[in-house]
Amino acid sequence: MKFNSDIDIDFGNRDNILQHIKHIPAAMRKVIPIRKHSTGIYVTDIPYDAINEMSTLDYTVAEQRGYIKLDFLNVHVYDKILDEQHLISLMQDPDWSKLNDKVFVEKLIHLSNHYQSMRKMPEPIDSIPRLAMFLAVIRPAKKHLIGLSWKEVAKTVWDKDSDGYTFKKSHSISYAHLVAVHMNLLSESVDTLDQSN
Repeated sequence: MKFNSDIDIDFGNRDNILQHIKHIPAAMRKVIPIRKHSTGIYVTDIPYDAINEMSTLDYTVAEQRGYIKLDFLNVHVYDKILDEQHLISLMQDPDWSKLNDKVFVEKLIHLSNHYQSMRKMPEPIDSIPRLAMFLAVIRPAKKHLIGLSWKEVAKTVWDKDSDGYTFKKSHSISYAHLVAVHMNLLSESVDTLDQSN
C-alpha cells in the first residue's frame, strides 16, 4: 500500500528543533540549480548526497518510492506565544468584527493581502469554518468562488481540481486557527499597550 503524506509542522524557529533531530534535508533536483527543499526533511534513512548535504532523490521521486517527507515551517506568530497555556488562551474565538478593519487585516498572517477579496464576500467571516473556506477560495483554483454565499462556497470548495493550486480542508482549518490565534495576539498586544498608557 502506498502512503501519500503531506505533513506540515509549524515552529516559531525550525532551526531550534532541527539541531536536536537527526534528519536529511529533502532535495529539489528537478530545478536548476539543484537545491535543498526549503522546508522538507526526512527523519528516516534515505539515500544521501554528502557533497550537497541532502537527499540524492528529488522529493517528488522520494514520495513515489514511499519516503515520508516532513515539512518543518517557520511561522513567526509562534515566536510571540509564551507557553502552552498562553496558546490555549489565544485559541478562543477572536473578535471577528476586526476583519472589517483594513489596517488590522493587513497585519494578519495568510490574510494580509486579501482584504479586498474579503470585502467581496456577501456574508461575514465570523467562524473558523468560514475563515477556512475563505483561505481556500483565495487559492488560484477556487478564486471563482469569491463573492458567493458560504452555502454555495461549501458545495465545491473542498473538491480537488485538476488544474490550479488548492487547499485541502485540513490545511485550511489549521490555517484558520492560526489566523484566529494571530488575531487574538494582535488584540492582546493592543490591550497591553492601552493598559500601560
